[in-house]
This record gives sequence, C-alpha cells and structure tokens, in this order.
Amino acid sequence: MSAQPSGHSPVDSVRGYPLLVVIDPVARSTDGESVRIAKDVLCAGAGAKICLPEGPEEFGRLLARRGHRRPVVIGDDRTLLRVVGLLHKERELAAVPLSMVPVGAPAAVALSRALGVPTDTVAAARAVLDGGERPMDLLTDDSDGIVLGGLRIPCGSAATRLGHGAYVPAPAPPPAPVDPAEALGGRGGLADGLDGPRPWWKPAAKTARTALAMLAAPAAGLGARRGRVPGQRLRIEADGVLLADLDRPVRGVSVVPGGRTGAEGPRTGAADGRELAEVVVHWPGGGRPVRARARAVTVSGADFHYRADALVGGPVRTRTWTVQPAAWRLQLPRA
Repeated sequence: MSAQPSGHSPVDSVRGYPLLVVIDPVARSTDGESVRIAKDVLCAGAGAKICLPEGPEEFGRLLARRGHRRPVVIGDDRTLLRVVGLLHKERELAAVPLSMVPVGAPAAVALSRALGVPTDTVAAARAVLDGGERPMDLLTDDSDGIVLGGLRIPCGSAATRLGHGAYVPAPAPPPAPVDPAEALGGRGGLADGLDGPRPWWKPAAKTARTALAMLAAPAAGLGARRGRVPGQRLRIEADGVLLADLDRPVRGVSVVPGGRTGAEGPRTGAADGRELAEVVVHWPGGGRPVRARARAVTVSGADFHYRADALVGGPVRTRTWTVQPAAWRLQLPRA
C-alpha cells in the first residue's frame, strides 16, 4: 500500500474536509487511464490522500483510520458494496458521507449508475467536489446483511449454481432446468461474496446489471427458459400482511428500498414514503402480480436463495428484510 499527498490545500474547497481517495486494485489494473484522470481531477480540486490497498484487510484499515477525511472510492460496484458493508458493521454508515467514481465495464458499475452516480469519470469526480449529499435508503436483514439497490428471489439459474452472483443471460442454447433446491450446491451465506474464496480484488464475471433489470421484468433475459422456471412455495409477509402462502407457488419476489422497481434504482425523494419498500410477487403462468409497500418483508419456506445487488445469499429457510430510511449518504450531482 502507498499513500500519497496531493500537494494541494488540505481542506476540501466545498465541504471543508480533506479527502481519502481509495483506489480499488481492479480499477488500477483494468482501466488505469480512467483512474489517473479521476485522481488528477480530485487532487486539483481538494486536498486528497491517495491510497492503493492491496487486499481486503488493508482496505478496512485505511477506512478505519480515515480520521476526518471523507472517503472517496474509485472502483466498481463491489468496491462500493465493500465500503458500505464495512461502515455498516462499524455502525458508522450514517455519519460518513460517501463518494464514488465508478471505473469498470458498464455491467460492473450498473448499481452505481442506478443510484445516480455519473459513469463518466470526469463528471463523477466533479460530483465529488461540487455535488451534494443525498440520503439513501437501504435494506438490512436479520443476518446483518445489506441491500442497496434491490433483491430478488429465487436464484435458480446456472450462473447462481456456479456461485458467480448476479445472473447474466447469454445467447447460448438453454441448459437443462435447474432445481432451486440444488442452487449454489447447498452453500450457506453469500456465494463467492466480497470475502469469499475468490480474491476480492479480481473482476467479477457476473454483476449487478441483470439483478437490477430483473427487478423490473422478472423473466427478462430468460428467453426460451421462461416457461421452465419452477414455482417455489414461499410464505411472504409484508408488515404482517400475508401476500403469498405455501399452498400456491410463486415465480419470483422482488423487494426494492424506496419503492421504485427497475433499473432506474431506488427512489431517494424525501416526501414520498421513502421509509417503505416496494414488494412485488409474481405467479407462474403470468398471473397478475401482487404489489405492496411495507417497512419489513419476511420470506419463509424450504431452503431458498436470494440475490442482493451483485451477491447471492442462502440457502436459508426464513429471512426478514427491513427498510432503513436515509441510512447512508451518497455524494451526487446537484440538480
């Protein structure tokens, strides 16, 4: 790891705080030019300490020792999820405004884009310097996990069985139907998550793009396999109100904090019931979906998996997700 002072005034010209710029190793290795541009823009506009962590432990130490510096992350969606997760575990998430300069393939920064962060490097860096903090909702579950963009059940795809996270459809011939009970090979917890067996700094083959898109259209990208998606028998409750029970299989469930589904991302307005999540239950055969808005959503049933942003969790038999309104702050361009 190396830390380099920018040589400029130690005070952020907008917020009155210096910056801690943490550059993800994946971004450095895959798009060094964008990293250089982002670093130059940030250092030209504020006092910045540039940090180049080489692994997850060093990443966490840098964040813990940030002092009064505002963290700025240069990397992809998994880097953002790592920072939010670390601050959440330290119970400091609400107190630390975050800034993000997305660097990576379009699929690797889909969540950042959905949250409102510019994907253009210069525009994102300028938003760090000249933008404003926006309160954002998220979901927490009863295992202390977090969801920023949205979650979906089930995860009965070939990609999920391979443990790559979000499923990315391919034009290849459809594989044999997948039994959801066998998904992920019976693993528990997050499959190949940020701290999984794969080194956290290696590029992820599967990303959040399809996870977000599938929230808007549950069968999108499944093509010829649409009719093959098996129903799951799940009990789904939204604030104690029963939406589905075990006697009727469901095709899919999506939950989005802030009440907006689809690739546009979570709603961040403050006057429209932001403390609620939108829950959509889809039935086999294309029946009319059930929609509800709730503060807490509980799903129970036989072992099931779920996709939270770019990660896959499970198997579990019950899980409750609760909306945490304005739980974190993200620096975004001013309107």
